[in-house]
Amino acid sequence: MGVLGFLWHLLNFIAPALVLAALLTPAAVGWRGLALAGPRAQRCARVWAVLTGLGLAVLLAGLLVHGRDGKMSTYAVLVLVLGAAVAWWRGRR
Repeated sequence: MGVLGFLWHLLNFIAPALVLAALLTPAAVGWRGLALAGPRAQRCARVWAVLTGLGLAVLLAGLLVHGRDGKMSTYAVLVLVLGAAVAWWRGRR
């Protein structure tokens, strides 16, 4: 496998965590908290980074447990963990 193939596989491995974090960020900060600049944008970026990190940890744990990626149980745990994180984040406010 060449470098381009490796990068393509890596992108496909982390894509579920990136996309789900991007979709759940508005739920965590609230729609009125969304912004493209300023402190609110930094908060959105911070929430997205934390959710992405949690998602990547879940995907890596699924890879270690199952020995391969792409198992539906890993994706189910990904949704549950990120959903719980967003619920916790919303409950803090």
